[in-house]
Amino acid sequence: MKMTRFMLVAIALVAMAGLATPRAAAASPNFVVVRWGDTLAGIAARAGVSLDALLRVNAIPNPNFVYAGQRLVIPGSAPAPAKPAPTGNVYVVNPGDTLGTIAARFGTTLTLLMRANGLANPNFVYVGQRLNVPGKSAPAPAPQPAPAPAPLPIPGTSPAPPSNGRWIDVNISKQTITAYESSTPLKSVLVSTGLAWYPTPAGRFKVYTKIPAQTMSGGVGADRYYLPGVPWVMYFTGAYAIHGTYWHRNFGQPMSHGCVNLSIEDAKWFYEFAAVGTPVVSHY
Repeated sequence: MKMTRFMLVAIALVAMAGLATPRAAAASPNFVVVRWGDTLAGIAARAGVSLDALLRVNAIPNPNFVYAGQRLVIPGSAPAPAKPAPTGNVYVVNPGDTLGTIAARFGTTLTLLMRANGLANPNFVYVGQRLNVPGKSAPAPAPQPAPAPAPLPIPGTSPAPPSNGRWIDVNISKQTITAYESSTPLKSVLVSTGLAWYPTPAGRFKVYTKIPAQTMSGGVGADRYYLPGVPWVMYFTGAYAIHGTYWHRNFGQPMSHGCVNLSIEDAKWFYEFAAVGTPVVSHY
């Protein structure tokens, strides 16, 4: 009988000890929402983590790109997503490519292409990026080259407008940009286009993607630049864009590497004016 009481007391003590022992709580993800002007390096420094760890846990291929409103997981707060396994089909992005056109060329879908590469933003791809392509082992035949741009007007004159709708005129000679509704000008302001050795392309194009803010970098040597938080970006051909500019106000003079620089206020107006697909006519 004494042994039974002793055993009961021992069992009770063990049970109480088990109840008193704290259990480790499951770690919950710690997110940071990117604000305008943020950079990945700055976010990593504020969070006390390395840039490489931040890139790895969020499966971000380009350390120079982040956009306002993006949700980032802080390393250590959640397991890193599995890196997509190579599919055997690797495509290197060329100027003018979009994720949609690459998917169509390989006979796959935008969703599958994004999933195979761990991409979160369907509107961003950069030249030189290596993409795993699911589906066919060889791309479908490339589309026929687009017809050559229609002849442009003589320098200093406005081009013939589209038959109707909104469009944008970039006059490189006058260093102006003008928003049109058919033949009616709605707003015209000074800009800074490309320097002589980095000319802004002339021709008839269309806005093919819009990004509220992004980091831009490039160049070599003395021409190297790194510009975080470039606002109100509208790409109209290749890597050339119409965008806001905070690093100078010398509008009316060529200043850029080929992009069309506007004041931040004017860039926001044109960003809200033009939808994807809006024609852009650039001329001398």
